[in-house]
Amino acid sequence: MSSEAQLLSPVQHTGSRGPSRVPDAEVAVIGAGPYGLSAAAHLRVAGVDVRIFGKPMEFWADKMPAGMLLRSPRVASNISDPSAFHTLEAFESATGIAPAAPIPLESFVEYGQWFQRQLISNLDQREVASIQVSGNGFRILLDDGISFLCKRVVVAAGIGPFQHVPEVFRSLPPAQLRHCYSGFNVRAFASQKVAVIGAGQSSLESAALLHEAGAEVEVIARIAALRWIGQHPWLHHLGPISSMLYSKHDIGPAGISRLVAAPKLVRRIPLEWRDKIRTRAVRSAGSNWLPARLKKVNIQTGRFVAEAHSSGSRVRLKLDDGSVSFVDHVMLGTGYSVDISRYKFLPQAVIKQVQVFNGYPVLDSGFGSSLPGLHFIGAAAARTFGPLLYFVAGTNFSSTVLTSEISKHKWSAR
Repeated sequence: MSSEAQLLSPVQHTGSRGPSRVPDAEVAVIGAGPYGLSAAAHLRVAGVDVRIFGKPMEFWADKMPAGMLLRSPRVASNISDPSAFHTLEAFESATGIAPAAPIPLESFVEYGQWFQRQLISNLDQREVASIQVSGNGFRILLDDGISFLCKRVVVAAGIGPFQHVPEVFRSLPPAQLRHCYSGFNVRAFASQKVAVIGAGQSSLESAALLHEAGAEVEVIARIAALRWIGQHPWLHHLGPISSMLYSKHDIGPAGISRLVAAPKLVRRIPLEWRDKIRTRAVRSAGSNWLPARLKKVNIQTGRFVAEAHSSGSRVRLKLDDGSVSFVDHVMLGTGYSVDISRYKFLPQAVIKQVQVFNGYPVLDSGFGSSLPGLHFIGAAAARTFGPLLYFVAGTNFSSTVLTSEISKHKWSAR
């Protein structure tokens, strides 16, 4: 039997995480976070034969610190579906959860899982081990050895592999170094001295959570002074003028916020200016409900760690001004750096066929890469379409455009 025929043959599976076999499909979606769930929901309603793989909301549930609150406003926290019915409010009404603002992480995770149960009954929780180009499509190999064929692949695998660890910290052992996006129990750090590195939402909120759990926390930030989102609330209460300055997504300052909400326009802006817009819209800043929680936290601004060495059970930190301190743990709130080569399921043979720029795939207007049939949505698409794609609010744009593109080729091929 030929290898191609073997791929087309049913393969039995005796595990409990997925069906006994996976039929060939038109589209495979890799990732079951907000972007993957939204894309699968839109594609199914459009009549596309789609398979989706991943544990629903896994990164949000396992890699973000428990007790976190979402930075995005409620109106910008809906996972998009074609009917616009499966909203955060619909979830709260169906489950009896009281509405809250800001939104607790645990509630958002439950919302995403509810969204999946309502709209995507065929979610397969097995991991995709590898994708390979096969003819005019792809061969998808799952972690249990089962494989199938599909015409297109949509990568919605999130930012999990993209944690940014500055060079100065890379020699520290894992027991003394954590990233805010690696998942941690704040209670485990009670009575410990923790240095939190960074000045963004993840670092500042982690510092607050650690402090409230009984840790002795020190924040070290390069910028001269911490920035806070929403420091000019009066700008949001100017009627039609405010609508001209800010979109409902509330990403970025006045003016830029409106531009960010138009990703098709952003894509047409020269890359140099597009990057400036992206950087300004998502620069390091914390929500305006954090300062009160950080009043008793030691915060050093205008400083950075020049040296970091493990010294027995402690870590010796030397700052750029020559001062030295010893801590039990270092917590990195240093964000992430998109680099699609870090996706383990993308082998080098595939990566070499994808045009990239500084780790981001170069995408066309339908989220397609230079490898025909391979699409990227979510954070990996932010270099092309702007910072809206870093946030849940971008699921509506990405799913609508992606579905339109795939449906167009689906019907034109008939």
